[in-house]
Amino acid sequence: MSRALFIIDVQNDFTEGGALGVDGGTAVAQGITRFLAAHGERYSEVFASRDWHDAEGDNGGHFALEAAPDFITTWPVHCVAGTPGAEYHPELDTSAVTVHVRKGQGVPAYSIFEGTTDAGETVPEALAARGVTEVDVAGIATDHCVLASASDALKAGLGVTVFTDLVAGVAQEPSEAALAELERAGAIIRTS
Repeated sequence: MSRALFIIDVQNDFTEGGALGVDGGTAVAQGITRFLAAHGERYSEVFASRDWHDAEGDNGGHFALEAAPDFITTWPVHCVAGTPGAEYHPELDTSAVTVHVRKGQGVPAYSIFEGTTDAGETVPEALAARGVTEVDVAGIATDHCVLASASDALKAGLGVTVFTDLVAGVAQEPSEAALAELERAGAIIRTS
């Protein structure tokens, strides 16, 4: 039985100046780095996810190529594999990351559970192999990939805590609604 930290999509394209940059994204990267430096011993594992979309095609309808994006199910091109936008934000120290996860390779993907590790494991397989029973969640964006990842962790029977000071959302109201939804589902919502 162990605890892991989930760092969700702290990538250049999701921080200020990126293709889908959110306000506060850089602060999240810096905050997670400070938090891990001070409290890294809390975790037996640190999982970090990245959107890692294909350069060709619309990635299963995820990229709006023929019309304007609706910012619900279709999005501008972002986090294309191997580009600077897909890389971790430079203010995020990834030296403590033990499991790197790539998601959205040719298909829409929001939750870390939809990705695979560099070793080819699914996230449930990786969690089970490491005996993880509880996860703390940080990252981007509160109202999309953080919500999906924390929801899937709850559905998998894990204890879930979301750190409100280490997440940033696309918009305030949907982000507040996402945190309320997670709390109703059994997550602990608090600061780090």
